Amino acid sequence: MSNTPHTLSEEFPGQMEAIHNLKISDTRFARLLQEYDEVNDQIHRAETKIAPIEQLAESELRKRRLQIKDSIAHALSR
Repeated sequence: MSNTPHTLSEEFPGQMEAIHNLKISDTRFARLLQEYDEVNDQIHRAETKIAPIEQLAESELRKRRLQIKDSIAHALSR
């Protein structure tokens, strides 16, 4: 398990099989997952001061992560 908070398995408990199935059948969904992981990693690096960024930039990343998470949830609900 990753030590990065907000991993997909934490955000969508019990839905990893559905996420995997969508990932292999839908390239747009797969790109969405990749973007979520990239943004989440950037936030984690900023929070842990590994790669600090300005507060406004970090806030914008958090908003983007939430938008992506909403898109993932919407795709899973279909």
